[in-house]
Amino acid sequence: MTSTLRTDVLRIEGAADPVGTLPILHGISSYTAEGAGIDDEMRRNLVYGAPHALLPYTRQDGYDRERTARELPTVVLENEHLTATFLPGYGGRLWSLVHRPTGRELLHRNPVLQPANLALRDAWLAGGVEWNLGTTGHWPLTCEPLHAVKVSAPAGTPVLRMFAFERLRGLVLRMDAWLPAGSPVLLVHVAVHNPAEEETPVYWWSNIAVPEAADVRVLAPSDHAFHCDYVSDLKRVGFPVVEAEDRSYPGRAARAADYFLDVPAGERRWIAALDASGTGLVQTSTDRLRGRKLFCWGTSTGGKHWQEWLSGPDSSYLEIQAGLARTQLEHLPMPGGATWSWVEAYGLLEADPEAVHGSWGEARWAVADALDRLVPAAELDRALAEADGFGEPEALLAEGSGWAALEIEAGRLPASPLLPFGAPGPEQEPWRQLLATGTLPACDPPAAPVTGAHWRRLLEKGARDWHALYHLGLVRLADGEREAARDAWRRSLAERPTPWVLRALAFLADSPAEAAEAAALMVEAHRLRPDLFELTVEVLDALLRAERPEEALAVVEALRGPARGHGRVRLAEAKAAYALGDEDRVRRLLAEGIRVDNMREGEVSLDRLWIAVHPGQPVPPEYDFRMTED
Repeated sequence: MTSTLRTDVLRIEGAADPVGTLPILHGISSYTAEGAGIDDEMRRNLVYGAPHALLPYTRQDGYDRERTARELPTVVLENEHLTATFLPGYGGRLWSLVHRPTGRELLHRNPVLQPANLALRDAWLAGGVEWNLGTTGHWPLTCEPLHAVKVSAPAGTPVLRMFAFERLRGLVLRMDAWLPAGSPVLLVHVAVHNPAEEETPVYWWSNIAVPEAADVRVLAPSDHAFHCDYVSDLKRVGFPVVEAEDRSYPGRAARAADYFLDVPAGERRWIAALDASGTGLVQTSTDRLRGRKLFCWGTSTGGKHWQEWLSGPDSSYLEIQAGLARTQLEHLPMPGGATWSWVEAYGLLEADPEAVHGSWGEARWAVADALDRLVPAAELDRALAEADGFGEPEALLAEGSGWAALEIEAGRLPASPLLPFGAPGPEQEPWRQLLATGTLPACDPPAAPVTGAHWRRLLEKGARDWHALYHLGLVRLADGEREAARDAWRRSLAERPTPWVLRALAFLADSPAEAAEAAALMVEAHRLRPDLFELTVEVLDALLRAERPEEALAVVEALRGPARGHGRVRLAEAKAAYALGDEDRVRRLLAEGIRVDNMREGEVSLDRLWIAVHPGQPVPPEYDFRMTED
């Protein structure tokens, strides 16, 4: 059979695509670790590169758990060994990888399409292989469309090329995937380019979900790991035995945990998840992709509930991952003008089951030997060199956003026939007018945010009305200049009070002593836009932080329609009632049911409420999202 590429449709029960309009004003914290085994290189990378804000991205928290029949465009690569199905509309995710001779699905193929709050922008999907570029966390484009075209390798093999402009870091991403005739592995070439003159922090992890069972063992060429969970600090430990238990069997672990496997220099880069028969998925790469990781949800009630929340019943999975750094808490400095590239390979690995489930040293040797027979390291080096010779696009398969095209017009990105980014769309039109006239047109709600020195220069020069001043504050905040942002927003407020700038000023009032000020600003923002549910949730949170539960209940009781019964509103109502000592009201709300569609990973609001008003009673599974046994 020759290699083929085709478009198709995935029919699946799924929730509606997530939406959201409010800019993400917060950043992420750098991570300091003084645990055992943390060396100077890692210590530097842990504190380097945390963004001041997640701008220019907006939140994607507008979704529910009501699922209907969906049809999603896919691109399928196939040869005699494998069928690989990609979702260009969801970050280019590799949704399925089937071993054709046996019909075995090698990945966790989620039976549903259900967003949940685990990504930087909120919405995230479980399953398959997710590509992550930017900063620590599931990347901003995980639920966004990528551009996709068909190209050809020099030998004529069809290649799926997906590409995007990652706006937080200003990086160009190109991914080429192909299945040469006769190849037992899917090849994926990744190239990340920094078009700027200055250095930028870079983060990459390929997150691979595979089926979990008690007999599945995760193996990699390492005797140590950097371990952290939701209660302990990062530290280097021996692997696989940690605290007298073999952690290479994640289906037996009691609680959620990360194990960043410390692969020594000179070892081939790979990680595998193999079942009782010694078979399963293997991922390997050229040397630039240095890190490997094992993640498991754990077997506690909370861990099981999380997996059901993400994938439905009977869909347990674990993740094996590969990244540029040794841990996901690090960023690496990428020089201006640099391009970093590597090749990854995915396929079915078969090894002697007795060896796979024997001693750690014997198991590692058996898998490494089987991998060398499946796909020698030299073959990946040849694929890396071959990718430079792939031709220009032959057919358009999917369209992404117009942001890269806007940056090409602005002179920030060079145009390339290899990456046809198309044209700007309506979302980019206000910024095109700024480029053409020097004036950003006023619009309410505001234009979608941008960041970058070139946009800041234009706004600094021409910001006069409330709208331009609001955006000037955003770009200043993205640059870490909080007081300069505050000045721009106060000037915007003087021009015209808007909920957008009131919300932004409330964000800057982030100390405990400023809680009352932040709440007052959010109350005024909500008064101006009582119909915007995103603001409703934020004003309730602000009032509860300011210890003003009576006012929070007044906001809740004034709501009408679907907003009144939304899970976040009911949770805020229960918290306010508890603060006022009305435990009967809390018990009534819990008995009626509180379903928070975008419950955050690590959030323990519901189980704490239950324990507070039902002391001594076990937490019902539907309220148990705890990531630890504690």
